[in-house]
Amino acid sequence: MSVISPNTGLDGPGDELLTVTAESLRALRVYESAAISSVRERVSKDGKVDSKLVDQHQRLVHGLAWIATYVMALEAAQRWAERAARAGTFGERERLVLLIGFGEYLAQLLGGIPMSQSEFVRPAELGLVQALSPLTQNAAVARLLSEGTTSSARARLVKLVAEVGVPDESLGDDTLDLVREQFRTFARRRISPHAHKWHLADELIPDEVVSEMAALGVFAVCIDPKYGGLGLGKLAMCVVSEELSRAWIAAGSLGTRTEIAGELIALAGTPEQKAYWLPKLASGAVLPTAAFTEPDYGSDLASLRTRARRMKGGWEIKGAKTWITHASRSDVMTLLVRTDPDQPGYEGLSMFLVAKTRGTPQQPFSDPGLSGQEIKVLGYRGMKEYALSFDDMHVGDDALLGGTVGQGFKQLMQTFEGARIQTAARAIGVAWSAFDSGLRYAGERKQFGRPLIEFPRVSDKIAMMIVETVLARELTYDAARTKDSGKRCDIEAGMAKLLAARVAWSNADAALQIHGGNGYALEFEISRILCDARILSVFEGAAEIQAQVIGRGLLRS
Repeated sequence: MSVISPNTGLDGPGDELLTVTAESLRALRVYESAAISSVRERVSKDGKVDSKLVDQHQRLVHGLAWIATYVMALEAAQRWAERAARAGTFGERERLVLLIGFGEYLAQLLGGIPMSQSEFVRPAELGLVQALSPLTQNAAVARLLSEGTTSSARARLVKLVAEVGVPDESLGDDTLDLVREQFRTFARRRISPHAHKWHLADELIPDEVVSEMAALGVFAVCIDPKYGGLGLGKLAMCVVSEELSRAWIAAGSLGTRTEIAGELIALAGTPEQKAYWLPKLASGAVLPTAAFTEPDYGSDLASLRTRARRMKGGWEIKGAKTWITHASRSDVMTLLVRTDPDQPGYEGLSMFLVAKTRGTPQQPFSDPGLSGQEIKVLGYRGMKEYALSFDDMHVGDDALLGGTVGQGFKQLMQTFEGARIQTAARAIGVAWSAFDSGLRYAGERKQFGRPLIEFPRVSDKIAMMIVETVLARELTYDAARTKDSGKRCDIEAGMAKLLAARVAWSNADAALQIHGGNGYALEFEISRILCDARILSVFEGAAEIQAQVIGRGLLRS
């Protein structure tokens, strides 16, 4: 097997592979710029991007989003590799991940990127045939295509990982590495051994486990220390979410609602709302739920119809919400409603912090004017989903977030970046869980006298699980770093969520295939992992919504 070899005489980290991948990235950025220009020309009218043309050419806009996401993922992988090289941890496993990642993604950029199992975006469709020529003629690109797409490289990576473990996952920060170790230990001890049993029984995560998670600081990660939080930022939140979700997505998702509620209140709440709610959220004494989605409208928040009508001493809420996770056991709802029926679209929306009584299995909802019906689901169990009905439920004046009407959508938009980064981190955890299951089964199960892992098509699947999970992970971490720096990162967060969700699903699907018929049996954990993975490209903005956000953002830039 020919692999681009180390060369300590080179400048920088001292590896020839890093020089080759860096050169290929320069060529890819030129190709990406050509794609932006080509699509912009198709969707512009009188020199400006036209919304109707964007909708008409949705495939092209979404294809552009995928091209840019691949380039950004490779850039993130490059930074990961350079950090590892500087730290002295850029070994053979890391080099193979980088080599295979570049080789495979370059091949897809040239031949066709799968936006879904049946939708591929190809260069000719975007008018990029001429732009392909300098890319295909680039010596670095040609070398990576030649050496990064071989079965021997994939087989070697799998052999090393099976013997030694996964490639470098240190963050170059002792605190964050300690956070990973702490939560991995907790998840393996308290979540992993029981997750499948809880899933099959469709049970809530036990209260005592939630209390232990609260004691570890799961709900305090991003909340300011002056309100009892840890103030560690989004990158730490990613690590916590990833490790808990690797054990079970429900455990990683418990923090999502606190992430949303905490950021809403921290950014838009009155001083009194911050002082009252944030310490309770950080300690886990209060568990929140997010009530935004309505029947028939999904991601179309501008069409929401649930109404809050001002009454003496407060508001009365009437309407319906659906797909509300953890609605019964929660203590407060972040509720998006219409306060001005005469104001169409987003302008008439307001956000409320609605306190509620924590439900029990016998009485899920006990507050006057609030009722709910459980929605039975394939996976993503452990918290339960509900459809909620509001029949003149009364809330006080102090429940209006920020004390100002008409700001609900703007307030919510401020949390989208963090929520999507956190969802990407959950997807990374599920992707690793699928990899763990597939690798373990392939090593233990024998067919025709030898372990499954020795068969090339099985080994290929495991190799790509490793490579794509690392690429998606580093893309997610980079989005978190951007968010932590205070910069806008809606495009980066969308890219992280878009790719990580696809990787979680492809890993789970591949791992089930490795299990064969056993993977379809409920007793095997991979059946749960597959069901859990499938939701990731749907919630917190479906894959199509993410691609739209990314594409439009690139066209505006």
